[in-house]
Amino acid sequence: MPDEKKEDAAAAISASPAHAPTRSSPAGASSTHPSGAPVVGTVISTMEGPNTTEFHFVIQGDGVRKGQFVQVGANAGPVLGSVTEISRANRYFERAESVAEYERLGVLTSQFPTNEWEYMVASVRVHGVLNGSHLGRCAVPVAPGAPVSNATEEQLKSFLGIVPDGLELGTLAHHTLSVKVSLGRLLQKHLAILAMSGSGKSYLAGVLIEELLDRPEKSGRICVVAIDNHGEYVGFKDSQYRSKVEVVDCAKIRIGLHHLNAGQLAEWSAMSAVARRALDSHFSELKKRVKETHQPESLEELVDKIRNDPSLNKKENVRGPLLEALEELRYLRLIGRSDSFKPADSLKPGKLVVFDLSGVDNLRKKQMIVAYYGRKLFRQRKKGTIPPYLMLVEEAHNFAREKADKHNALAKPIIETLAREGRKFGASLCLISQRPVQLSTTALSQCNSNIILRITNPFDLKHIGESCEGIDSHMLDSITTLRVGEALVLGEAVGAPVFVSVRKRRSHSAERGQSLEKIAQDYEEKMQLKNDEIEAFL
Repeated sequence: MPDEKKEDAAAAISASPAHAPTRSSPAGASSTHPSGAPVVGTVISTMEGPNTTEFHFVIQGDGVRKGQFVQVGANAGPVLGSVTEISRANRYFERAESVAEYERLGVLTSQFPTNEWEYMVASVRVHGVLNGSHLGRCAVPVAPGAPVSNATEEQLKSFLGIVPDGLELGTLAHHTLSVKVSLGRLLQKHLAILAMSGSGKSYLAGVLIEELLDRPEKSGRICVVAIDNHGEYVGFKDSQYRSKVEVVDCAKIRIGLHHLNAGQLAEWSAMSAVARRALDSHFSELKKRVKETHQPESLEELVDKIRNDPSLNKKENVRGPLLEALEELRYLRLIGRSDSFKPADSLKPGKLVVFDLSGVDNLRKKQMIVAYYGRKLFRQRKKGTIPPYLMLVEEAHNFAREKADKHNALAKPIIETLAREGRKFGASLCLISQRPVQLSTTALSQCNSNIILRITNPFDLKHIGESCEGIDSHMLDSITTLRVGEALVLGEAVGAPVFVSVRKRRSHSAERGQSLEKIAQDYEEKMQLKNDEIEAFL
């Protein structure tokens, strides 16, 4: 709370008759709000309020926490708000020189009723007036002296849009309410999960995957396609969800040459416009041969035909760079005679398909895989040959970087296309990133729901504050202090930004990898065994 507001609040309290401090009700006293909820405080008047956007109240008892939702009765209906800050004051300790002198004598707390003058003031951000299930704009401030109570669960469900068959993310902070958000509100207009490394973003994504895999058929199911950069979701294959999981080893995946076109090859290899025109004619002939013979051809065969093309004998400045670009693609061992993975056979409602990229070291190869299958999935979804799906992209800033040249951003166009157009066709996007400032602004701005875990980088925080609606300076400050398992949910999915304690995972072996301690122990044991074998041999 700003200093001037603290002074206003203190002045409002001390201006009461006989300058008596505001104190909590004695034990056993009955103090309830008209809604039936226990009263937690009283609205006070300050120089700036109450107004239609905020008010302050003196806390009664010790049951109020930052982030908690409260209500105040009004003629138009209960006014709902959330506590943005709490300050503690005591007029006995306002003057430093007096405190120092009395403490030197040791008589301040023993001779004066200092504890009776202590009070706490909460600042509340007004969200609106609840009228049935509709939250309207607050047009008249709450009245000073009005009792403040905790918002009820029914009010919060209505206000936040919590539904019985929603996706359960966790428990509302400082409340006992389970946060079950609507599938459509959370995912149809796309989702971004943002957090620094080690804050639990992959754990949260695992919770979301579990909710989608456990979703009953009658509630509507979608398929989950996880672009798994580090093998963090491969473990689902060893969990109780194994029958609903398919893992695609991208180190062995192949893309059929005849499913591509000259433009894609040119984009992937950054060949010149002249080389591209020469490739066009050969590709047209290749497509024609495949259509007539029904025999797919390999990239090696295409290279041989270009190398032996007599029309290029006198155009070595064209043939040389073209062959060099195609040889570079052949080195990646990605393009084969036919697709090794066919989405229409694998994507089913309520199923998880993991593209395991952990065995692929080349970033360009990773981008080619995401670019090709991202386009193919979206094209098949528009035709209705695969079910609605969520494409979950781990380390999204590596695939859709804001500042990257075209050659190093092969997957960026399809990710931005899905962000702009996917919701119309049931193709949803979930972008997971630890560096939101590096993520495509076009893609991130289309994510109407955000789940933010702990972030401390000031550039990332500034970017989040500018790109996420409904977030204020108090929330940005709170993001830096979030613990593992705590998250801020805001945007289309909820009626107002809320802090959530993420629920525990149901699948215990859903992650690949070991702790650093275990890796170090295994290495030591392996080296010791090797040394023992050498000594025994000698």
